[in-house]
Amino acid sequence: QVQLVESGGGLVQPGGSLRLSCAASGNIFRIYVMAWYRQAPGKQRELVASKTSDGNTNYADSVKGRFAISRDNAKNTMSLQMNYLKPEDTAVYYCFADSEPIRGEARGDFWGQGTQVTVSS
Repeated sequence: QVQLVESGGGLVQPGGSLRLSCAASGNIFRIYVMAWYRQAPGKQRELVASKTSDGNTNYADSVKGRFAISRDNAKNTMSLQMNYLKPEDTAVYYCFADSEPIRGEARGDFWGQGTQVTVSS
């Protein structure tokens, strides 16, 4: 199993910045994709940003140019730098990993518990 722990959420004013971090631990042979998802009240969970183990990134259109995902493959950590935050960015942000826990065994999807980000004046 892979455990994911997020940190860095909180309350910020519109236009401000926050940095989220995620640390993976447990049985980890390889993490193929790490990503951030978010879920606002009454809405479906949506992809915010993802990064593969070979460096390919993908962003939701709504955060392009404002958010930046980074990843340290050796440390199994990931961060999301969020700038120019808007009230519509308010959501619970979840860390996600597509991982092969043990070499040769099936890959699985793993989720963190989530961290609240609130953008409000």
